[in-house]
Amino acid sequence: QVQVEESGGGLVQAGGSLRLSCAVSGRGFSFHFMGWYRQAPGKQRELVAGLTSSGTRSYADSVKGRFTISRDNAQNTVSLQMSSLKPEDTAVYYCNAVGLGVLIEDYWGQGTQVTVSS
Repeated sequence: QVQVEESGGGLVQAGGSLRLSCAVSGRGFSFHFMGWYRQAPGKQRELVAGLTSSGTRSYADSVKGRFTISRDNAQNTVSLQMSSLKPEDTAVYYCNAVGLGVLIEDYWGQGTQVTVSS
C-alpha cells in the first residue's frame, strides 16, 4: 500500500524560510512526476512546483526565484525549499506523486499547513 507522508509546515514570518519534505513508500519504482500543490481558503488547488524523473522542473510564476524543488528518485522523496515567504504563500501544501505504468497512479498526501504572517 502506498503511503505519502509530508512534513515541515508551520508558521513563519514574512521573509522567512521553510522546507517541506515528502516521502512516498510502498512502491518499488520511482515516480514519473513528484511535486507540490497548494490550496488557500476559497481558492482552487494550484501547482506550486513539480519535477519529473528525467529532471524537468516547473514552477508557478508566483514562486519562481523563491522556491526550489528537489527529489531523490531512488528514495521516492521530494522536497520544497521555500524562501522569501510572503503572506500570500499561506495555504495547505500537498505532496503529489504520479506513476506511469499499465495504469496512471496518482497519490496525494494529507496536506501540511504553511502560514506566513506579515
